[in-house]
Amino acid sequence: MANDVVAQAPGRVNLIGDHTDYNDGFVLPMALPFKTVISASPRADNEVHLISPGYGTAVFSLIDDPSTVDSWARYVAAMAHLLAHEGIETNGFDASIATDIPIGAGLSSSAALEVAAGYAIAGLTGIEPDPVSIARLGQRVENEFIGIQSGIMDQLISAGAGAGGPTLIDCRSLALTPTELPHAAQVIIMDTMTRRELTTSAYDDRRHSCERAAAALGLSRLRDATLADLDRISDLEDRHRAHHVVAENQRVLDGVTALGANDLEAFGSTMRASHSSLRDLYEVSAPSLDAMVMIADAQPGCFGARMTGGGFAGCAVALVKRDAVTDFLRNVELGYLSETGIAPDLWAVDPSPGASVTFGGGLS
Repeated sequence: MANDVVAQAPGRVNLIGDHTDYNDGFVLPMALPFKTVISASPRADNEVHLISPGYGTAVFSLIDDPSTVDSWARYVAAMAHLLAHEGIETNGFDASIATDIPIGAGLSSSAALEVAAGYAIAGLTGIEPDPVSIARLGQRVENEFIGIQSGIMDQLISAGAGAGGPTLIDCRSLALTPTELPHAAQVIIMDTMTRRELTTSAYDDRRHSCERAAAALGLSRLRDATLADLDRISDLEDRHRAHHVVAENQRVLDGVTALGANDLEAFGSTMRASHSSLRDLYEVSAPSLDAMVMIADAQPGCFGARMTGGGFAGCAVALVKRDAVTDFLRNVELGYLSETGIAPDLWAVDPSPGASVTFGGGLS
């Protein structure tokens, strides 16, 4: 018997480890207090009726090819389609979708929608799903139905985050290792207010470059490469991409060690090195991101700052002394406005838990 459900899934910020996930590498993301919440009630037919203050409205049938469903609703349709193929089938449903995750800012609003939809649809059949399974399906939604060859980091942290701090993810084994963020530090998200469409960006070009570099080394993924291997990559651009990935994987592991030792200065150094690598070797930064990082990094109490996410636009992240946050926020806002003429959005955030589903909620 179908249940009324309320499912929620958070967005994420990645503290370090960008463009390593699709190379089977390491990442250190953190789930955010920003969430997508889906309240769903079952229908007797195959139709799905969606309404959302943020996304709009949509109607489709579960027997439709998800590729024919327009815009944002395709994420929900594709998740329902993939779950059905996994044996988790439901009738149609009515759903209200609310989100406070900034759209297009690089904070994984799409992954949160996929994961929340997965939890809600499974919940309608009475199942509380496995986080890794939903994350895998969410990645397939992106790869097969949206056309973005992304890795699994965003979906996996949204589904499986612990509450106490960032989570080290091994993107090969999909092992999740919770870490603690020292209380003396707070994460600051800094939205440059610039946007990009990931499907029209050079994201896929970067992935293909990594694949060519791995092939040149006789490897399936750059996870297994070392810095000493890089001279064997003849194409200079591919070598630069590989250099970033190999060094970034080590920076993630070094960063986790630094957090464990309560060495926030050392963690900040890994963040700075990561931004330089993303800017100069992987070439996915942008003037707005570079300006934000430079301004943030110059503030008293800032351990380090870097761009975060796919790149080209969106957000940067900083780690800041908790007792310096108020001054940091004011100074960064004024500095970025003076430099660019744009007023940024800034948020001081603490770690949040991953996705969940509550049974018996229904629509209000």
